[in-house]
Amino acid sequence: MRSRAKLLPEYARAHNRSLVLQTLYHAGEVSRADLARETGLTRVTISDLVSELIADEIVREVGTREASGPGKPATLIDVDRAGHHIIGIDMSGSTRFEGAVMNLDGDVVTRDAIERPPEDGDATFAGMLELARRLIAASDKPILGVGIGTQGVVSTDGVVLSSPNLGWQGMPLRARTREELDLPVIVGNDANAAVLAEYTFGGARSDFMLIKVDRGVGAGLITGGQPLTGSRFAAGEIGHVVVGTDGGPRCVCGRDGCLEAWLNVVRLSGAIEASPATRDEILRDAGARMAIGIAPIVAALDLSDIVLSGPADLLDEVFIGAAVDTLHARTLDGVFDDITIHRTTQPDIVLRGAAVMVLAAQLGIS
Repeated sequence: MRSRAKLLPEYARAHNRSLVLQTLYHAGEVSRADLARETGLTRVTISDLVSELIADEIVREVGTREASGPGKPATLIDVDRAGHHIIGIDMSGSTRFEGAVMNLDGDVVTRDAIERPPEDGDATFAGMLELARRLIAASDKPILGVGIGTQGVVSTDGVVLSSPNLGWQGMPLRARTREELDLPVIVGNDANAAVLAEYTFGGARSDFMLIKVDRGVGAGLITGGQPLTGSRFAAGEIGHVVVGTDGGPRCVCGRDGCLEAWLNVVRLSGAIEASPATRDEILRDAGARMAIGIAPIVAALDLSDIVLSGPADLLDEVFIGAAVDTLHARTLDGVFDDITIHRTTQPDIVLRGAAVMVLAAQLGIS
């Protein structure tokens, strides 16, 4: 519903600044006149905002447009994509925490990693902090912010409400990291970060689910072009949904047969290593169980696409084929026949999603 509150001038200016940056970021090199036409703002407003953004070293002039008629050729401007760095940290790996220094396009400038600490909350935080400090030291540009993609349920203020895999319960990760690093910090669930990267950089459709399979299993959702997090910040927490009535492996949460217990990389790799001859059977069962878990979500939200992020040797055509067949068998015949399941082509998807989180929080770019 439309707010009846009066729009304060400072809010209007912040909105206009974000609008200009969003337009520039996706359009690339344009003139001030182009920006005025595209955004609907006056040329005076555009001139003031661009001058401010150039002074803040967020935008730069990149040359002039080739003249096509009389008059002075237009000066082109763009976001200074290499002028600042973003620190991204991915805490979802089964054996390592990955980190990178990135430019504003989410391209990796340099990367680093640490071995995953034992499942102890204090050791986990200390390891993440060590990685962040090494990355900050490796950057030679002003740092726009630090984005962290972590397993677990994460509130909008960066508190990890629950993450059994990391040994955290009610962990104020954003506040503690910001205090230690003295930089803006944004924290999000790793799958929610990944879905932002897929939507921003991968050209995904406006209604899709990204399922991330690693040490845990989680999903990020985009519906109507907007991320869906839920009232408890737990939308996409499919890893601890029990799939089937036949028991199953013990999950880290203490129950038997959770989707995460069936699908996590450690379990699948170990099962295949123990019985190579049954590899396809193991992957078919895993793909079918994933589809059992997501079929109600696909039907309830009328999703168009399922994107997978995880090891290519596990999430292969055998896994995907079984998932597609099971999904079709468990949804309304003829309605969801065109839904696709495929692997992402995005490299470093959680790290790039962490960059998107920082861009959105600091510059209003999404």
